Amino acid sequence: MNKSEPKDSIEALLSAPSAREKETRKVTNEILDLLNKPTAKELALIDKFKSDGSSMHEFCPRGTKRDCAKASPDNRYCERLHFRKIVQKHTDHSLGDCSFLNTCFHMDTCKYIHYEVDYSTSTRNDDRKKTESQTALMGVGDAHQHQMLPPQWVQCDMRLFDLSVLGTFSVVMADPPWDIHMELPYGTMSDDEMRRLNVQCLQTEGLIFLWVTGRAMELGRECLRLWGYKQCDEIIWVKTNQLQRIIRTGRTGHWLNHGKEHCLVGIKGSLDKFHVGLDCDVIVAEVRATSHKPDEIYGIIERLSPGTRKIELFGRQHNVQPNWITLGNQLDGVRLVEPDIVARFRDRYPDGNCMPKPEEIILLKQKKPPQRGRGRGGRRF
Repeated sequence: MNKSEPKDSIEALLSAPSAREKETRKVTNEILDLLNKPTAKELALIDKFKSDGSSMHEFCPRGTKRDCAKASPDNRYCERLHFRKIVQKHTDHSLGDCSFLNTCFHMDTCKYIHYEVDYSTSTRNDDRKKTESQTALMGVGDAHQHQMLPPQWVQCDMRLFDLSVLGTFSVVMADPPWDIHMELPYGTMSDDEMRRLNVQCLQTEGLIFLWVTGRAMELGRECLRLWGYKQCDEIIWVKTNQLQRIIRTGRTGHWLNHGKEHCLVGIKGSLDKFHVGLDCDVIVAEVRATSHKPDEIYGIIERLSPGTRKIELFGRQHNVQPNWITLGNQLDGVRLVEPDIVARFRDRYPDGNCMPKPEEIILLKQKKPPQRGRGRGGRRF
């Protein structure tokens, strides 16, 4: 018999909880369970804003089907989404993966390894289309209960367009072409041009989401104050590549590579009409074309203010959304459907053209200093 057994038994007996301690712990656990149990209101909100996940695909952390099968005991790959390596004549395997992957501008000559989604048998054709289009899940279960207007847009120069003809909105979002003192594939706006925008006429109360980067962060906060807003929050977009890994060699940044972007959230008036506390302030999403923000932001905004009128400034054709009016000079003409908006627009712009005339551009250049940051491609005002 082991001599240590009696000692161990005594220690076990002494450390065992008493009947009173057991009863106290039981009551404590019941109280914690009761406190952690969601209320009827919380359950209703969860049911209202949950999505069925029908167009969501989970990526396999192993990357390729081959690597996934190697890690499996039965040598079979899982049902999640995988990638296939793009190997060309100039590819050098010893260099490893390209940091930009599917957003690489020089894929035809880049010697690093790139990837494409592997659609072989594991996903249906309709799922493939949803994945390729990067459809944003709005997550609004009862959207049919709200008035849903089709997407509307106006091709215009934001420096000259009369924003007051569009009325007021519950939410404003803007992704301005800040002058960040770097070569960009679009034109930029000077700091003074940004300050002079008549954004304040778009809301009597509501929220604004303002995308900023680097040097423009403090200028963005200044613009919020000038437009009548108080900053109430901030969303961070953590950028990932095609393999869902964090971007480490970004295309922007003077001293450190930028692997994230900031979206300042401003408030005017009260938040009583908004469904607050439903989402996180961090978005982890894949980068795509230059200045193409994550579609997840539309889901966050829609859950905050379902079914209301919203407007996006400096948008492009991929930004148009139901219940949104999108403004920008890279849009395709004008499309407005609300009768009162159409009437005011026709009265203000009889010919339907909101782009600046040659004489207006000359006056604009005479009034303001020349802009920096002109690169390839067109303007984005």
